[in-house]
Amino acid sequence: MTEADHKYDCLLLDHQLCFPLYACSKEIIRRYKPMLDELDLTYTQYITMMAMWEHGEMNVKELGKCLFLDSGTLTPVLKKLEAKGYIHRGRSRADERNLAVTITEEGMRLRERALAVPARMACCVELTQEEAQTMHSLLHKILNNLSRI
Repeated sequence: MTEADHKYDCLLLDHQLCFPLYACSKEIIRRYKPMLDELDLTYTQYITMMAMWEHGEMNVKELGKCLFLDSGTLTPVLKKLEAKGYIHRGRSRADERNLAVTITEEGMRLRERALAVPARMACCVELTQEEAQTMHSLLHKILNNLSRI
């Protein structure tokens, strides 16, 4: 290989950070699918419910920021979760200009059914606890850095 050929090394798929992140995300979501099918949830609905289990009530803007989802993606997810009885959408009591999302009792009952999902996924990924913690930390560092840009 000539020196001129090496100038294109930065374009090799194997040299990209984004590609393994993309491929892992796609494969992990694929592995979630059968587990989430049992709960009648899509992955996006599942992460929305995780945020709701954690917070109980959030305005749509906060929820979108938490999940890195724009309103065009989040709104149909919220409509479907509301139709299933897991959440309620309504005007915020604190500020009527904001749309609040509140988890319902049925949504809280779903949490019990979802309890096994993280452990089942951990078996698929096969990382040590230390590796998982390191990856978690690095991914959040990347997200935080990208959020500031």
